[in-house]
Amino acid sequence: MKTRTWCLLILLAWLPAAWAFAPFEIKQIRLQGLERIAESTVFNYLPLKEGDTLTPQRAAAAIRALFKTGFFNDIKLEREDDGVLLIVLSERPSIAKIDIEGNEEIPSEELDAALKKIGFAEGRVFNRSLLERVKLELERQYFAQGKYGVEITSKVEPRPRNRVAIDIDIVEGDVARIRSINIVGNQAFDDATLLAEFQSETFEQWDTFTSNSQYSKPKLAADLETLRSYYMNRGYINFSIDSTQVTISPDKREVFVTINVSEGSEHRVDKIALSGNLVVDEAELRELIDLHPGDVFSRQKVTESSTRISERLGEEGYAFANVNPIPEIDEEHKTVSLTFFVDPGKRVYVRRVQFVGNIKTHDNVLRREMRQLEGGWISTSKLNRSKVRLQRTGYFDEVNIETPSVPGRPDLVDVVFSVTERSSGSISASLGYGQGSGMIVAASINQSNFLGTGNKVSAEVNNSQFNRIYSFSLTDPYYTIDGISRGFRVYLRETNASAITSVAAYSTDVYGASVNLGIPLSEYRTARLGLGYDNTYLRLSSRSPQTYKDFADANGYRYGTYTITAGWSYDSRDNIVFPESGIYTSINADIALPGGDLTYYKASLRQRVYLPLIKHLVAFGELFYGHGDGYGDTRGLPFYQNYFAGGVLQNVRGFRDYSLGPRDPVTGNRLGGARKLTGSAELVFPPPMALDSKSVRMSAFVDAGNVFGNDQPFKLGQLRASYGVSLIWISPVGALRFSWALPLRSQPEDITQRFQFSIGTPF
Repeated sequence: MKTRTWCLLILLAWLPAAWAFAPFEIKQIRLQGLERIAESTVFNYLPLKEGDTLTPQRAAAAIRALFKTGFFNDIKLEREDDGVLLIVLSERPSIAKIDIEGNEEIPSEELDAALKKIGFAEGRVFNRSLLERVKLELERQYFAQGKYGVEITSKVEPRPRNRVAIDIDIVEGDVARIRSINIVGNQAFDDATLLAEFQSETFEQWDTFTSNSQYSKPKLAADLETLRSYYMNRGYINFSIDSTQVTISPDKREVFVTINVSEGSEHRVDKIALSGNLVVDEAELRELIDLHPGDVFSRQKVTESSTRISERLGEEGYAFANVNPIPEIDEEHKTVSLTFFVDPGKRVYVRRVQFVGNIKTHDNVLRREMRQLEGGWISTSKLNRSKVRLQRTGYFDEVNIETPSVPGRPDLVDVVFSVTERSSGSISASLGYGQGSGMIVAASINQSNFLGTGNKVSAEVNNSQFNRIYSFSLTDPYYTIDGISRGFRVYLRETNASAITSVAAYSTDVYGASVNLGIPLSEYRTARLGLGYDNTYLRLSSRSPQTYKDFADANGYRYGTYTITAGWSYDSRDNIVFPESGIYTSINADIALPGGDLTYYKASLRQRVYLPLIKHLVAFGELFYGHGDGYGDTRGLPFYQNYFAGGVLQNVRGFRDYSLGPRDPVTGNRLGGARKLTGSAELVFPPPMALDSKSVRMSAFVDAGNVFGNDQPFKLGQLRASYGVSLIWISPVGALRFSWALPLRSQPEDITQRFQFSIGTPF
């Protein structure tokens, strides 16, 4: 009875204006108390007009409508003489200023944008209930990041002209640490095996300064999906996560996670069938399925198999093919029968190939790189290859593909290549330093896309203590319509080997010219053929080794040689500078022909492999073997053509530049060798703070190698080895290389060097 009485009293107190007068006809409506809000705005929301009869019910509806706008704190309806309705309004204050302090995890720009979306911004009407919503939303975001101890306080200060200033102070606190993760219900795999797959880790004493054990709701959600995938990829097709409990300690510093699972039973593959319109030979499609009867069922392999089948159909022009794997589960025998239902859809043809964004580069320069042709059916592999070929020209920073449908023709698309051109011409001067070559002063004029034709013109001056090079070259990558390239080069090179510490003393002046052809044999294979002439003048000093002097006594000090160069390469890399996948194989031979003053040859093999592991991580392996010797009247490889090893640029980091290989028995200086074997294994990744960088890469590496004379026995036990980390930055002044390495295998006479760098040298 008391409850009903109080409810009635509250209701009567809330509606005094609705029942305090008898109904009357409204002849005029007056507004009182407005400061910022226009009268027209109020009348727009007011469900009353002159001529209406005001009843208690309509009065209550009018008050509700005006309150609903959120503009007012108080509203009163009063009757005046002669049928005048007076509406007394008390406006809510406007927000003059919002100050938020203490937010480090959430940037202020993002926070301001989010508040504006919900109407909480400077100049808007202040609503205290909205302020409470803001505080709750901030708490929710911090809780998702594991900061359960966050404290958010607000203060509202009145300002003149019915305005307020709002101060929000955030004390974020520390991220709660995960004290334990318990998995309940697992029998097939123990906790240690499953938790090894998680990003989240439990807190240990040595983890104080890392984030591994910091709780994060998104990270836990990703871990749960990883757990589900782990089971589904190992045959547990009925696996489920029943519940997840996250318990917070009273001091809000620690989190305890409990995951309840139901494993089900392991299922194996019984039968695999293909149905639908296969288009491609069934035997070929079956080769793309990475599952066989008797294998443990794997959701990942099913998905990958479907993707491969779709891509294969895409190569035949069925760009919108749908491959749907349908499992049939036999719980009695714990098996799964799989049917891949193939719906290729219509074969899609290309109406036009268009290019957008090429302001300087001629269309034909781009079009000659196309493997997807107009009028033919669309092929995903040809589209991707066309994109790679455009990227490999070096003319563009970015290449994107779009395939818009032709209106009214579901079997036709246009292919649009959107390119962002990079500067193809430069006049540059640079100053650098290499630990092996000393100071480097370089100036060059390069135009890799001369007048938009794709031709490359280059004039270069490179001056260091070791080398002084002057050169001019011109290359036409499409000398013929079939893609045969032709290039010319003239050069002058002065070499002073004594400028390099630990290298035997000699100097040479060489001038020459060459012409070369590049002949495409297939999409990935190229043959090279070149002819050149070198004129070399040799200078020796009293510090030069006796073997050098013996060579000069036998052959003189000036040599003119005619050289033929032949090579073959296979290149499937997806990029030239920092590849993430592909193989590069190169076989080269340089032969000084009879008729010149010297006859010798140098042959080399270089193998590079790039394997993408996970996002942003690439495994890289390289092997190089070079061998040279004289023939005819020339005994041995001329010493100034010797191979060297050691250092950032000559392989086997951690050893001084050019310091490996045979030594002069008198001075101990390095002579180089006619044979060279080096290898590297690296894990390459962008810097953690700049994962999208296209100009910087870091790596952890292991190097091995050495050089040998032709009269030395070739023994793998003589190889030197090192391990360490490196950084390469393609900067405006050239490639900057830094490495820190320790020797794995060395000899007492070796000169080791942990930190090495080279700045301003060509990539």
